[in-house]
Amino acid sequence: MASQGRQVARAAVLIMAATLVARLLGYVRDVVIYTKFGQNYVTDAFNAAFSIPDFIYMLLVGGALSSAFIPVFSSYLATGRREEGWRTASILLNLIGILMLALIVVAYIYTRPLILLLVPKLPPQSIDLAVSLTRIMFVQTIFMALNGLTMGILNSHQRFAAPALGGIFYNLGIITLGLLLSSRLGITAFSLGVVLGAALSFLVQVPSLVRVRPQYTLSLDLRDAGLREVMVLMLPVLIGLSVGQFNLFVSQNLASGLGSGAISALKLSQRIMQLPIGIFAVSIAIAVFPTLTSLAARQEMTDFKNTVSRGLRAVFFITLPSALGLMALREPLIGLLFQQGNFTASHTITTATALFYYCIGLFAYSALQVLNRAFYAVKDTVTPVVVGVLTVALNIYLSIHLSGTLGYRGLALAYSLSGVFNMLVLLLWLRRRVGAIGGWKITSSFFISLGTSLVMYVAARGAALHLLQILVVPTKAAQLIAVLVGTTVGVVLYGGMALVLKMEEAELIMRLARNHIPGLKALRRIRYN
Repeated sequence: MASQGRQVARAAVLIMAATLVARLLGYVRDVVIYTKFGQNYVTDAFNAAFSIPDFIYMLLVGGALSSAFIPVFSSYLATGRREEGWRTASILLNLIGILMLALIVVAYIYTRPLILLLVPKLPPQSIDLAVSLTRIMFVQTIFMALNGLTMGILNSHQRFAAPALGGIFYNLGIITLGLLLSSRLGITAFSLGVVLGAALSFLVQVPSLVRVRPQYTLSLDLRDAGLREVMVLMLPVLIGLSVGQFNLFVSQNLASGLGSGAISALKLSQRIMQLPIGIFAVSIAIAVFPTLTSLAARQEMTDFKNTVSRGLRAVFFITLPSALGLMALREPLIGLLFQQGNFTASHTITTATALFYYCIGLFAYSALQVLNRAFYAVKDTVTPVVVGVLTVALNIYLSIHLSGTLGYRGLALAYSLSGVFNMLVLLLWLRRRVGAIGGWKITSSFFISLGTSLVMYVAARGAALHLLQILVVPTKAAQLIAVLVGTTVGVVLYGGMALVLKMEEAELIMRLARNHIPGLKALRRIRYN
């Protein structure tokens, strides 16, 4: 048993390390691209080129993998019906392959009209570049589909290391080929790198796939029970993903008319804003989801509502200061990370401004991680989709009107306000469905966290900006010192106020970390086994 515990611990630490390295390489990738090209119509075309290939992948693979394939395939393996599971997997792979090739062929033929629909206001030469890059990236879609399905199969077999390494090789492929060929091919080299990275991400999983002894069959039996189960489960998620992608398309359409680099600035700032969601909110939501599911199954709704309340309060406690921290340190942080080469000080200001408006809604998008899972726990996948459709409609309306007065800032603000609307509607809908969920306690916790975060914002921003004014050192060094000191001031001040106020959420965060974060559990196993 102790040996098995150490093995699980080593695997958990490997996954954590691989994920961290992949995120760091993703940062390096962005730094390399924006350093070489800056924020302009070239990088706008590069970012726009992902839209159609990503939509095809999310439509055919992303929804199926996240919502349906893994649980269905895992259930076959868990009940000793391996052959039936592989039959379903084979049929799904064959069906997705046919549909994907058909969509790619059609999209390849009509790439120019689709790009003109997505980013109509880019200059003609940028449209030409976006068309060329999109057609290259269609090849990436094939490898990403293979990568996604392979990851689902391996995860169902409790094999996580190879899929975790895939993200490392994906970014390495982009960086390596981009650096080697960009002097001759320009931004096209990085599109070729995307294809290479996707291929490497799949190939690194092949040895592990071989070891699980796949039983592929050439079949297209649409009457297969497992296939029908997958289709039923994934339908609501597909609608939600399609609506979300449509929202992205509308935002890109509007951003294309807001000047050179607007698309790039919005995408980069949104990616930075998403970091606290991915690191903190998703971790908390994953931690409470199994508990919510089991409580709902046993109809223990009082404990269910208390768990939802604690999860939301924990999310607010940690993401509100994260949002205000990013807002406080936005200029020195963006400058430190990206301001070099062709990424100028004006690009720093543009990206930092967009980040400020995106961070307004960071807490809401974080809370949605818990709220959506609360609905899934009571087997309601329809409500989040319905509310999501309403949210997208609101986002489109706000984007059109706010971009006219605030430019690219209006698009970021529209995204934030729409997220707050989504959160509030789901909260009210959940209360109507399951009863009171401790609204007063959630509200008071929210405003206490917000108030202490605002105090932290003033102190951290004041310290950072003051240092930038008085330090007589190179710009990068000044930015580094400002970020480090501002972060330290913010963390110490917020943590100190949480202790003085004896906020229950602080202890809840520590409990969740000890019990549910894989890396911490792994370290504990290593220590005691």
